[in-house]
Amino acid sequence: MKKIIPILLIAIVSFSCKSKKENTNTSQKEENQLVISPIEHGTAAFTFGYLTAYIDPTGNADAFVNFSAPNYIFITDIHGDHLSLKTLESLDFSKTTIVAPKAVVDKLPKEITKEIMTINNDEEKTFGVLKVEAIPMYNLREEALKFHNKGRVNGYVFTIDNQRIYFSGDTEDIPEMRALKNIDKAFVCMNLPYTMTVESAADAVLEFKPKEVYPYHYRGTGGLSDVAKFKNLVDSGDNTIKVVQLNWYPNQN
Repeated sequence: MKKIIPILLIAIVSFSCKSKKENTNTSQKEENQLVISPIEHGTAAFTFGYLTAYIDPTGNADAFVNFSAPNYIFITDIHGDHLSLKTLESLDFSKTTIVAPKAVVDKLPKEITKEIMTINNDEEKTFGVLKVEAIPMYNLREEALKFHNKGRVNGYVFTIDNQRIYFSGDTEDIPEMRALKNIDKAFVCMNLPYTMTVESAADAVLEFKPKEVYPYHYRGTGGLSDVAKFKNLVDSGDNTIKVVQLNWYPNQN
């Protein structure tokens, strides 16, 4: 199978991460730009000024070498593609707070970091310029209830730089997703059997109408989901919603 190549680049979402040396030459305006970088599958990083956050860090620590030590790590789920103790143990926690639901916190060794904060469904917390809302994530289909039961783990809405950014985590097209308001960027999962179909994902997106939607977390047991079909469904339903394809599987053959 051919290697997947990123289809679209946009100004505020970065694929190439700048080194610390390069960052010293950036302007103040650039330093205060929100940059979201895909790592792999459900793992991402975002930076804003001197703030760096990782979402569900997994995989090889080399994927994070171009980022500063994180101020925050947000974890959505207890499963290995979201919570990787091996990856966490390889990271620099010199200035890090881990923020996660209780089910995740209960699995974290105390020696990983002294700063661990619990956030559960429907709670909100503010960390300086960053506001975080914990959004439920769970399955609806009877055959999938064993994967993610309601109330256990979180998706997140981050508010930073006057933007609201939603990371769905592992979920189906639940009412709480459909009820989201004023989302600027939505990172929405679609992989079977664990989350939902591209049709369900597109239908939910057309209801809560983010300005931009980013398909992510779309590798399932049958391979990669048909994100081109997802884009077609969204485009045909509401062409004011911009579908942005990032490269979440750089090592996929």
